[in-house]
Amino acid sequence: MDNPARTSILKLMEFDSDLIIIGGGLNGPALALAAAQGGLTSTVIDALPLASRKTPDFDGRSYALALTSQRLLNAIGVWDSVANDAQPMLEIKVTDGRSGEGPSPFFMHFDHAEIEEGPMGYLVEDRHLRRAFVEAMQAQPLITLRHEEKVVAQETNLNGASVTLASGEVLNGRILVGSDGRRSGTAERAKIKRTGWNYGQTALVCAVEHEKPHSGIAHQFFMPSGPLAILPLTGNRSSIVWSETEANAQRITAMNDTDYLEALRPAFGDFLGDIKLTGARFTYPLNLTIANSFIAERLALIGDAAHGVHPIAGQGLNAGLRDVAALTEVLILAARRGEDIASSLVLERYQQWRRFDTATLAVATDAFNKLFSNDNPLLRMGRDLGMGVINSVPSLRRTFIREAAGLTGDLPKLMTGRAL
Repeated sequence: MDNPARTSILKLMEFDSDLIIIGGGLNGPALALAAAQGGLTSTVIDALPLASRKTPDFDGRSYALALTSQRLLNAIGVWDSVANDAQPMLEIKVTDGRSGEGPSPFFMHFDHAEIEEGPMGYLVEDRHLRRAFVEAMQAQPLITLRHEEKVVAQETNLNGASVTLASGEVLNGRILVGSDGRRSGTAERAKIKRTGWNYGQTALVCAVEHEKPHSGIAHQFFMPSGPLAILPLTGNRSSIVWSETEANAQRITAMNDTDYLEALRPAFGDFLGDIKLTGARFTYPLNLTIANSFIAERLALIGDAAHGVHPIAGQGLNAGLRDVAALTEVLILAARRGEDIASSLVLERYQQWRRFDTATLAVATDAFNKLFSNDNPLLRMGRDLGMGVINSVPSLRRTFIREAAGLTGDLPKLMTGRAL
């Protein structure tokens, strides 16, 4: 039961903004900018300092943005700032095999020329995206940025929501949005439980320079210990997402750069010539974690706070941006109808829109990882034949191309290029 004193305070409180967004990575800022398109105000609370969001140095991290995600960034005024640093993804080649032995003769090859919309997506470095988001938010009067702040408590009732910062300051809003990652404090404080499991794998993430041009082709090489993604960046550079067993990953991480490259080369191959590391190296434990509910009283979860999946298809950020587009559309349309934008009826529309799509993505990535991350000869034969069939049937190929571009499903308007 609500505390009567607290209820009275919330009824009388003045809102600092319509949305209190907890998390200043990528999805949170995207939501603030999208909500501003409909006149909604946001306060974005970021635990990191502003300088770390605007660093000009390449640290090796990048993102594969589907075509529909690029459309959203264009709609919210971010894309022009990163377009010159974005590498179009023109083809995707998917192969199966063992490290050092080369790929299987069966493969899937997806070419953007088979669809009319354009490139399937773009590779953009983390540093360019974060800087563009910060600059766009700083230029938007409807957005307030609070850097180096941590939320230590949150409260909601039928009339409003509040968060308490570590400094003791209290901020009030109509709705709380958790965009604070797989270990979301927002979800935990709302007592939202999670379902998931560990994969026993770790992603080794880095970037390499290579002698030969990549021609805008992304490669996904499935090995028994996990997939290796080679994703084209601008120039003769590629981003690497290399999934290994936890034991192998721990051993490789401890190596110096020279030995690290020697461990990578058998899986990478020599098709792009000699390679060398550029930027830093990172590791991420791989797991599946889905919030049992994407909403609570005056609260919504987006991005990894709602659903963290295996990076096997590179859809983590794209799924988060779909959350952003869907939640924005639901909130803005509700505001235009004069509804309480954080009522349970409004938030349930968001959950119904996104729940099935994210569950499907989680099942698909989980199944793909289990199917390909093994050396069972019968499974190997079946998956190789399956890839061969898909590659030989144009209609199946186009279905996969459209899926990679994010063009399938019930798309929010911002991901179709239409205004809200």
